[in-house]
Formats: sequence, C-alpha cells, structure tokens
Amino acid sequence: MKVCLYFESEKLISGSGIGRAMRHQMEALKSAGVEFTTDPKDDFDILHINTVGVTSAALISKAHREGKHVIYHAHSTEEDFRNSFVLSNQIAPLFKYHITNLYSMADYILTPTPYSKKLLEGYEGIDRPITAISNGIDIHRFSPDDEKIKAFRKYFSLKPEEKIVLSVGLYFERKGILDFFEVAKKLPDYKFIWFGHTNLYGIPKNVRDAILDAPTNVVLPGYVKGAIIEGAYADADVFFFPSYEETEGIVVLEALASKCRTIVRDIGVYDPWLQDQVNCYKGTTNEDFVRLVKGCVEKILPDLTKAGFETAKERNIPEIGKQLKEIYHKVSKMPIRSE
Repeated sequence: MKVCLYFESEKLISGSGIGRAMRHQMEALKSAGVEFTTDPKDDFDILHINTVGVTSAALISKAHREGKHVIYHAHSTEEDFRNSFVLSNQIAPLFKYHITNLYSMADYILTPTPYSKKLLEGYEGIDRPITAISNGIDIHRFSPDDEKIKAFRKYFSLKPEEKIVLSVGLYFERKGILDFFEVAKKLPDYKFIWFGHTNLYGIPKNVRDAILDAPTNVVLPGYVKGAIIEGAYADADVFFFPSYEETEGIVVLEALASKCRTIVRDIGVYDPWLQDQVNCYKGTTNEDFVRLVKGCVEKILPDLTKAGFETAKERNIPEIGKQLKEIYHKVSKMPIRSE
C-alpha cells in the first residue's frame, strides 16, 4: 500500500497550520512504516488530499478513474474561513459550497477534531464517513531545551526580569489578534510577542490599522521557525491564544508539549480535550484574559502544565501514524467510488 499525500501550493502554505499538518503527516507515516509520495505523478494506491485549490477536483477524478481510493483531509470549514482575509465573510457561503463539493467527492473524510467533524456532518451534501484524527505534535521537538531558550532570549534581547506573553498565528481577526492587543494595553508591564505574518494588503483595514498602531509592549517579529520559536514556547510565562474559531489549533498543542501555561478562548473546538482549570485556562472576555494572564504570569493560579503535557502526549506523531494507517487499511477495503 502506497499513499500520495497531496498539498497544493506547498510553498505558500508552509507557514500555516496546514503546512504544519503536512509535515506532521509525513513524520507520522514514516513512524508507522507506511510508504508515501508527495508527487501525484507517482504510482500509488490511496490519494490523501489536504488542500482545496483549483487542481483538487481534477486530481480526485483522475484517481477514481484509475481505480484508486481518495481520502480528503478537511482542514477547512466555512466557520474558520470567516473573519480572515478581505471579503472573506462575503465569500464564505461560496467557499462552503466549494469545499462541500470537494469533500463529497472522496471515499472518506478525515478532520482534526470532534468539533470540526460535527460541523461537516451538518453540511448539506456531505454524506461520506468522517473520522476525527488530530494533526498531532512532535513531543520531542518541543521538549524544553536550554540552547533554544538562550537563542530566543538573545534574538529579542530580553532582560532576565521581563515577563513574556506569547501567541502564534496569522494576522486574522478570527485569531483574536485585536483582543491580544487590547489585553496587552491593560498589562503594560509584560512583553507580548505574536509570531506569524500575513500580507497587510490582504487583511481588512481595521486589522491592518491595529497592527500598524500596535501597543508599545507588543512585538510582531513575523514568521519565525526553528530554535527561536521553540525556545519561545519553552521560556514564555504564558501562551495566550484568543482565537474565535479553529479546526484544532496546532499551536495550542505546541504550547502544551512545551509545558507552557496555556490560555485559550472558551470555544467548541476544544471540547472535550481541553478542560478549563484542568489542563488549561479558558476565558470569554478580555477582562477574563487580563485576569488569567496576570494569574499565570505571577504564578497566582495553579500550574496545569503537567496535565497539559499529557494531553499533547496523547497526540504524539507516532500515535497519529497508527491511526492513519488504520484508516488507510479500512478505506482500501471499500468499493471504488465511481464519478
């Protein structure tokens, strides 16, 4: 059995959550001993497609004509498309129609969480079986490392006494960046660092203006990878991720794996795997977040990082590889779907 992992526009998505998912899938299949290719021109038995671009439908049709099974990994929903790029809310219904058509062409659908599974099951036109499998996390990569911490602190010229509040994401309103700024304004003694970048011409004016006028205690270093960001996760006093909508949130798994105190918005995607005051802290309003950030930074609130690490450990890459391998075997026994 050989699988084709397909990610359209691989270079463009490399810094996104789907880009992380791509790397995790490759690592997971290696760990599970599943042969795979990323070139759709190669010979393979199962097409595992991850993106929703213009070539997706043609590639699925070609796979079916050749008697091959197709799995669609549904990383995107209408809900997490909204409040992102310019005109995303106006386009969202068309985007939903597009992804519904694509996903329904597959033999089987995978999606990262029970929450996104429930959303897709509610889309009229999708009648394929759906299984939730986490995008996974490389536990070892995010183990605290003194050299990475030193690299992070040197990169930002941090003083020993500085308190760090960390977040990671694109410059989307959906990601909660405006709330991140508001909380930073109310906690001027802490340094807030937001890793990630989006071309300012592609985001709405209110978000663009807020970024250009960010509070003085906010640092926006752009897209940074490797030792710097891994050191940041390990050294930050708290990871604060106020996103309004996710299909999973790989960056949350990265924070948990790094044993960083973690605060998220109380939204459906985290049910049931993240529990308030058990393995993370959840808030709803900026007043909640100010209290929680201060409580975590000043170590007033209980340390939940041990339980958070166990949550990440359950989603370690080798475990995800086993789950994907089981799905491949299951799908390989299904009848080939005709177009």
